[in-house]
Amino acid sequence: MAGDPYKELGVARNASADEVKKAFRKLAKDLHPDKNPGDKAAEDRFKRVTAAFDVLGDKDKRAKYDRGEIDADGREQHRGFGGGAGGAGFGGFGGAGGPGGRASFDNIDLDELFGMFGGQGRQRGARDFTPKGQDVRATLEISLEDSIAGATRRIQFSDGRTLDVTIPKGAGDGQVIRLRGQGAPGRLGQAGDALIELKIAAHPLYRREGADLIMDLPISAPDAILGGKVTVPTPEGRVAMTVPPRSNSGKILRLKGRGGFEGGRRGDLLAKLVVTLPEPPDDALVKFAEEWRAKRPYTP
Repeated sequence: MAGDPYKELGVARNASADEVKKAFRKLAKDLHPDKNPGDKAAEDRFKRVTAAFDVLGDKDKRAKYDRGEIDADGREQHRGFGGGAGGAGFGGFGGAGGPGGRASFDNIDLDELFGMFGGQGRQRGARDFTPKGQDVRATLEISLEDSIAGATRRIQFSDGRTLDVTIPKGAGDGQVIRLRGQGAPGRLGQAGDALIELKIAAHPLYRREGADLIMDLPISAPDAILGGKVTVPTPEGRVAMTVPPRSNSGKILRLKGRGGFEGGRRGDLLAKLVVTLPEPPDDALVKFAEEWRAKRPYTP
């Protein structure tokens, strides 16, 4: 457990909000890691001072701490079990915002404070050396077409929040999209991130095999025997393809660059030919088959 936040900031218990803020600003400037590179002791003290101000810089948290309702980590004190204002660490997720609530500091501009270190102090100080909210994870199921062309889809979290997720072109199955600052709130207002894992839903027409897509393509008996142009549905629209003469069922024709994505690589579309008879049966075709079988018996 850490010490009393009043002692960390070096202020009296009856210090005004302005005195608390002034003490924090001075200590933060002196102890900031950008000003003390490689000094582990200064870095640790900077963390303690920042966490102490998390409690004393919020008037509601400070009042609760003074009343012994929370400890210095911001955790609720359970009456009857040694609770009190003395001695336990530095501001947590309790206080005015409730569990997980965002800390608020009256009349202090953290951007101004950290900005004095070459424009990167706020980023390095707040991100690397102050408590950050937890990341949240979720899974978003998308269509094959969305993974190829890109899209914007909405996701809802268990806390009721909704976010619009931009799916990039060429997204792969299992790819994780990071939405910065959309996770749980942090003690200094720096929230964690939302990590959205993409799952490509099963498709009624295509089977995924790595980056390639495989489909069954019905063709007529005349096209199979004589060859011809057929139309093939792809995820990005219909295209024409030539079927070679004397093509049996099971023959695979490849459309390059018309498949899905994996590891940033675009695969091919593999069309497996399926010779299909008309419904209802064509009388002329039936008569031809009967005559052909009588004259030239054939067993594949």
